[in-house]
Amino acid sequence: MNPIRVMVVDDHPMWREGVARDLTEAGFLVVATSGEGRQAIRVAAAARPDVVVLDLQLPDISGVEVILGLRAALPAVRVLMLSASGEQQSVLDAVKAGATGYLVKSTAPAEFLEAVHRTAAGDAVFTPGLAGLVLGEYRRLAAGPGRETGPAGAAEPPTPQLTERETEVLRLVAKGMSYKQIAQRLGLSHRTVQNHVQNTLGKLQLHNRVELTRYAIERGLDD
Repeated sequence: MNPIRVMVVDDHPMWREGVARDLTEAGFLVVATSGEGRQAIRVAAAARPDVVVLDLQLPDISGVEVILGLRAALPAVRVLMLSASGEQQSVLDAVKAGATGYLVKSTAPAEFLEAVHRTAAGDAVFTPGLAGLVLGEYRRLAAGPGRETGPAGAAEPPTPQLTERETEVLRLVAKGMSYKQIAQRLGLSHRTVQNHVQNTLGKLQLHNRVELTRYAIERGLDD
């Protein structure tokens, strides 16, 4: 199996080098590092990382702008925010821009390395307490005046292309469950759950699990 390709973007050289070293020692392939947002977008297009570990505060452009640039250059890339800020608005802005997960820098090294693995696998990974915040925001947006409804005011039904099992997995994704938890709940392997999620992403033309969660919540599948 090929190692997971990771790029580290942070404007503090010692922190950036330390994270890159930890990743390398853990078996990841660090394909690039950068201390500036615009440079990171250019470099990522050539280095083609699977995961970008990104700081929110950069000297030239914001982390949100970097996420948008990365997603434009590499639609399949997964972005894991690693920031000193755990403020609610910062988290929500990053996730809305396309970040797959969000950790604060006080996260233990072992938890961080596990988070990179999970991010590469398509899991949405958040510092404890932040996952509920993100899900709560999606539910608020889904319940707002812009929610699409049918003629009787009911939520739009799930796309009929999804199989019964894919819809079942999608419901559990919307509840914020991890792949491991879903696999245990349904008596499936971790790989099978991943395959169902990837198939569903393809059918719905979505890019990551965060977008999938929002899709499911907007359609009332988290009830």
